[in-house]
Amino acid sequence: MEAYALTDTGRVRSMNQDYIYSSPEGVGSLPNLFMVADGMGGHRAGDFASRYTVENLVVYLNRRQHGSAVMQLKEGIEQVNEALFEESLIHEELRGMGCTLVAAVVEEGVLYAANIGDSRLYLIHSGEIRQVTRDHSYVEELVAKGQLLRGSADYNSRKNIITRAMGIGRRVEADFFEAELQEGDYILLCSDGLTNMVDDPAIHRIVTGEGSLKDKACCLIREANGRGGTDNIAVVLARYRGKGDGAC
Repeated sequence: MEAYALTDTGRVRSMNQDYIYSSPEGVGSLPNLFMVADGMGGHRAGDFASRYTVENLVVYLNRRQHGSAVMQLKEGIEQVNEALFEESLIHEELRGMGCTLVAAVVEEGVLYAANIGDSRLYLIHSGEIRQVTRDHSYVEELVAKGQLLRGSADYNSRKNIITRAMGIGRRVEADFFEAELQEGDYILLCSDGLTNMVDDPAIHRIVTGEGSLKDKACCLIREANGRGGTDNIAVVLARYRGKGDGAC
């Protein structure tokens, strides 16, 4: 695996509450690890939540030396979530904080992803972009029920209302996804600061265009800022090189 990660405050916000992690090398018994967390909460609470979640999940996974990637992520997320919630009970200034989380591991040619909230993971081939994760948002629940059209004005006005987040309760349930990879596939983890500004066709065009992973990540950030940059922007872009890449 090769990867490049970048985050930016955007053009409107004064503080960056997105937090990223990218390790193409092993983390504990996992062959690699990639994460994006998008904080929510007043003052510095959202910043604390996203940083705490990512840093403590890395600590947990470094200590954990056995189990499947999905099991390690599941148990780590549950433990970190409970600890984060306890922090909000202890410290008044952290009340109501939380964050999204999208995490990924590639092992023996298979992508394993965990998701809470509306940060996303995309799988990008030469001719296709596919959102692997599913947003935990109010509007997506209505879409699933047939009560709202994705992309409509009503959808766009309320799509930032999320229905799951790390740290807002003692327990949290992550959704898990897996996908087989092909040589040359790109994996993109990102916050909604990117996807609210840049549509899927533009993301696909940039990622499959010319340049290094760094060039492409920087271009995604510039594109989001060029279209308004109304939120913090987080991008983790990785490329799968084929057989033997991401193996134990």
